[in-house]
Amino acid sequence: MNFVEELTWRGMVHTMMPGTEELLAKEQVTAYLGIDPTADSLHIGHLCGVMMLRHFQRCGHKPLALVGGATGMIGDPSGKSQERNLLTEETLRHNVACIKKQLAKFLDFESDAPNKAELVNNYDWMKDFTFLDFAREVGKHITVNYMMAKDSVQKRLNGEARDGLSFTEFTYQLLQGYDFLHLYETKGCKLQMGGSDQWGNITTGAELIRRTNGGEVFALTCPLITKADGGKFGKTESGNIWLDPRYTSPYKFYQFWLNVSDEDAARYIKIFTSLTQEEVEVLTAEHAEAPHLRVLQKRLAKEVTVMVHSEEDYNAAVEASGILFGNATSEALKKLDEDTLLAVFEGVPQFEVSRDALAEGVKAVDLFVDNAAVFASKGEMRKLVQGGGVSLNKEKLSAFDQVITTADLLDEKYLLVQRGKKNYYLVIAK
Repeated sequence: MNFVEELTWRGMVHTMMPGTEELLAKEQVTAYLGIDPTADSLHIGHLCGVMMLRHFQRCGHKPLALVGGATGMIGDPSGKSQERNLLTEETLRHNVACIKKQLAKFLDFESDAPNKAELVNNYDWMKDFTFLDFAREVGKHITVNYMMAKDSVQKRLNGEARDGLSFTEFTYQLLQGYDFLHLYETKGCKLQMGGSDQWGNITTGAELIRRTNGGEVFALTCPLITKADGGKFGKTESGNIWLDPRYTSPYKFYQFWLNVSDEDAARYIKIFTSLTQEEVEVLTAEHAEAPHLRVLQKRLAKEVTVMVHSEEDYNAAVEASGILFGNATSEALKKLDEDTLLAVFEGVPQFEVSRDALAEGVKAVDLFVDNAAVFASKGEMRKLVQGGGVSLNKEKLSAFDQVITTADLLDEKYLLVQRGKKNYYLVIAK
């Protein structure tokens, strides 16, 4: 496969240095992409870059994933309006180990293939670099005029940042430039990739290599991903969509992709999956014929959830979605773990009741009118139960005075009451 053609039809090329495509056609190329280890999990904002590395390896080239253990201690001014917190060495080590584990789902680090992926950490070559050595070996090659001309620096200096630009952040482009030089000299790395906001930092690296040893290297950036409405991709009201299930459950992760707009789904399915151009065209045509079936969203959600989590997690997420929106059984409900149950029913009215009362057994009509105000009155509940309109844990309530005990609790803690088709209530025994 031709890497540039592959990225182009996927809408993943923003800027490319002249000669990049010719280099890739001529030889197996080593390229790197930097990832900021400010957390112990990647989020979906990182996914476009990770997919670039994945496609790069699938096209026969060698990807290097660089985690910025050193640069993460400083903070990149590109696209930021304020300086970030500095991390300790211990925190960074932990974050790097977690990120490598996640990247292994996308890249082959383990095989004997000549283009197997490698994880590199710039802390390894920066930690013993003294300030004097850095000033002599790196600083003297790049002028302040050159550094000042960068967009990321100009924006911060022209009042977009409250506190201006610290010297620490100003030197960031030199540090990133040195990474490129180091990888060029030690790994034969001739290409750096990243988001379009990294162009200034990447070209500083190319310039440093040219001035120190006359080498020629190349650069390719992808567009920053946005939503069709102009909003920030990957952010929700509750924060980032993380790849680690501890922070974003597979159910919530799946729901994020399932709920994107038609316009976004058509773009995202190219960027965030490995489906071929033909497969995407077929899906797009199917979707156009019956948009209400959300063919693109469903396939996108499946591909990304399986890739990031597993087939099992995807199936569980689909089944969990069916509980809220379909005719799922009580068996399916009982299979949900607590986190998924709470994610599925996030936002539904909740009531707390005494666990002790349930231990002795309490009539449904007393429990759901007096203890938890699911129904306005006992008469209303009696009428709805007689009409078959009330379910407990996805099973029709046969009698309004049915005795409820702790044996009925889901996860030994919850009762799910359904009134009519769409009204759910979560009763929590404490």
